[in-house]
Amino acid sequence: MSRRTFRLVGALGLLALGSTLVACGSTSEAAAPLSTSGSSAASHPEWSKYTFTVGDNGGDGSQALAKITGVFDNASYKVKFARFTYGPPLVQAAASGDIDLGSVGDVPPITGAAKEYGFKVVAVNRSLTPTQSSENIIVPKGSKLKTLADLKGKKLAVPQGSSAHGLALNALKSVGLTPKDVHLVFLDPAAGATAFNTGKVDAWSIWNPQSAIAVKNGARILAKGLPPIDQTSSYYVASEKSLNDKTKRAALTDVLKRLAHEFAWGVKHPDKYALAISQEEGISLADAKTSLAAFETRVTPVEKSDIAAEQKLADAFLEAGQITKKVDVSTITDNLLPAGYDSSKLKVS
Repeated sequence: MSRRTFRLVGALGLLALGSTLVACGSTSEAAAPLSTSGSSAASHPEWSKYTFTVGDNGGDGSQALAKITGVFDNASYKVKFARFTYGPPLVQAAASGDIDLGSVGDVPPITGAAKEYGFKVVAVNRSLTPTQSSENIIVPKGSKLKTLADLKGKKLAVPQGSSAHGLALNALKSVGLTPKDVHLVFLDPAAGATAFNTGKVDAWSIWNPQSAIAVKNGARILAKGLPPIDQTSSYYVASEKSLNDKTKRAALTDVLKRLAHEFAWGVKHPDKYALAISQEEGISLADAKTSLAAFETRVTPVEKSDIAAEQKLADAFLEAGQITKKVDVSTITDNLLPAGYDSSKLKVS
């Protein structure tokens, strides 16, 4: 897809572009809790020429937590945030260099690689509660559908190329169904919500907080997004343009570590974390608290098991005709973090 075409898609997928965070000289009277974390500006003056754009996938709290914690206050570079409604446009933006780093579900790197986008998978977000699904296939209140097999011939809303697309594909396969056995209705999350709430589709494959809010309002979970039909991890992707520059790569690694630090702080301060999600998602604080477990993660390098899981998913997409080119996941992996790094072990105030 051309850069111009991306701009048109981005007009739909990009909800807001955060103001640049000036990385030095916080104006708050009291120091923010993480304002002295990470490498200081004095340590890396060569980074002062950079402004990094971080892709915020659907309002994950990253921008609000950055302001609350002051995690970028003493960095020599600047950071701004770009909001996306879901993963595929974010991966495309990373490939084009419109963003430098962002977190997406398990499928967008696969569909992006199938289109030969220029990006790499550089880290993993692992759920701190791997028994808690972050996405589900749900049906409306009063639906007569009881099992996945009942989806045959029904309309299933799915954000195309997203992690929820992968859940739908594997869930159908687990009961002997293929995409041809159901009517996959490809809708972005907002359109999917409208179709689901107005009865225009029979089921919806979607993540939290949308799934949790729908269930709170009477919807029922038909299938949880848990192994063996789904992953509970998501992935950081980065622009090859940034990764291929040695100095910029080092600075980008610092950006990733600071993001990991702010999320680790959020896990230890759930009320603040829920408030950040509430602000970014535009949902009530109560709904944000209901969904919080799905947002609590630890950041680590990509492991061999992650590559294997992604490869299995990529092969399933090819087999089902959802992509037309075989993807070798190992070729799109480029770890930014050192072996053994685990953000859950970071010390936070």
